[in-house]
Amino acid sequence: MKWRRKEDGWRVPVLSWCANVDDGAMEQACNLARHPVVFHHVAMMPDAHKGFGMMIGGVIACDGAVIPNAVGKDIGCGMIAVRTNVSVDMLDERGRIAIMNQLKRDIPVGFNHHKEDQEWGGFDNAPDIEIIQRELPSARRQLGTLGSGNHFLEIQAGSDGVIWLMLHSGSRNFGLKIADYFNKKAMNLCAMWHSDLPPGKGEDSLAFLPIGSREARDYIKAMNYALSFAEENRNAMMRAFKKAFCDETGGCCLDNINIHHNYAAHEHHFGRNVWVHRKGATRARKGEMGIIPGSMGTSSYIVRGLGNKDSFESCSHGAGRAMASGLFSRTHTVEECNAEMEGIGFDGWGTRRNGEPNLSEAPSAYKDINEVIAAQSDLVEVVVKLKPLRVMKG
Repeated sequence: MKWRRKEDGWRVPVLSWCANVDDGAMEQACNLARHPVVFHHVAMMPDAHKGFGMMIGGVIACDGAVIPNAVGKDIGCGMIAVRTNVSVDMLDERGRIAIMNQLKRDIPVGFNHHKEDQEWGGFDNAPDIEIIQRELPSARRQLGTLGSGNHFLEIQAGSDGVIWLMLHSGSRNFGLKIADYFNKKAMNLCAMWHSDLPPGKGEDSLAFLPIGSREARDYIKAMNYALSFAEENRNAMMRAFKKAFCDETGGCCLDNINIHHNYAAHEHHFGRNVWVHRKGATRARKGEMGIIPGSMGTSSYIVRGLGNKDSFESCSHGAGRAMASGLFSRTHTVEECNAEMEGIGFDGWGTRRNGEPNLSEAPSAYKDINEVIAAQSDLVEVVVKLKPLRVMKG
C-alpha cells in the first residue's frame, strides 16, 4: 500500500506507505521534497513519525551529498535476533527470570557503563577525526551496554515453535556526538554558500555536506566507524545473552540477523549512484532478512525483503510512535499501562526527570504493529512472528 503526492514548489514527489501521517512528519517530508540535493522522491515507511529535521521512518537518496540529520543522532541503531533450538514450552517463567537476572548483572543499562575498558580491535583502528578521538575513552567502557529510551533485550516465543533472543541498541554517545559535530559544520558551510535550504535550524537543520569535500569524507568515515561500533555493541551484549540462555537451558543458538536502521550508504537506484539515507528504516533487498520489532508488549516480526524499488529497497524499522513520549506519560496512568503488559514479564516503569512514571514505552504509545506490517506487504514478507515473554528495558 502506498500513496503518491507532489505539490507546487516540490522538486520531487513523496511516496508513502504510512496510512495516517502526523502533521509534523508530513511537514518534514514536504521540506525534504523541496531540498536541493534530494533525488527522485521521498519515501515514508509505515511507521513514519516526526523526528529531528527528517521524520523517523523515512528514506531519501541524495545526489552528491550527505545530510547528517537525515541519518540522525543514534548512528547505527539497530537490531539483532537469534533463533535457538529450545522449544517455547521448555522455558518456563522461572528460567526466563533467571536469564534476565544474569543479564542485569552483566549488561549496564541507562547511563551506566562498564567499570573497565572493553576489548575490541576496532579501538586500535579508530579514524584520526577530532570527534572520534575525543569520545574514544568513554566508548571503551560503553561497549556492551544497552543505553536507555526504547532500547531493550527480549526473550521471544516464535511462531516456528522455538525461543528467539532479540535486542535493540545503538552506538551510545558516538552517534549523538558525530551527528551534532558534523551538522554544525554542514550548517556553517551551507550558510557560507547561501544554499537554498528548507526551514530548520540546529537539530532540525537539513544542511548538507557535498561529496568530495573534506567534511563529507570525515563524516562518512566517522559514521562508518559508529556503525562498526554499534554492530560490535550488539554482538557483545548478544554474547552475554547467549551465555545466560545456554547456561540456563543447555540449548544452543542458531541463525543470527544483525541490522542497522540509522545510516547512509552509497547505492545504485533509478540509474544513478546516490547516497541513500535510512533514518528509522531497514534495508530490504530481495531475499534479505530483517527484523521489525513491535513495542515491549506486542509482537515483532522476522521478515524477508522483496526489493521494492519505490522504497529504495527499504521497510519500516518498527511500529513507530503514535504519541510523543512526554505527552503519553502525562496523559496515561500506570494502571492502564500495566493492563497492557498483562502476561509479559517486565520490571515496571522507570521515572522521568520530574520523578513521574515514564510510561512512554507502553504498547499504546506506539502504532499497531500488525497494521504497520500489513501496510508494507509489497516491501517484505513475514517469515516468523514473535511474541515477547520477558523484557529488559534500558
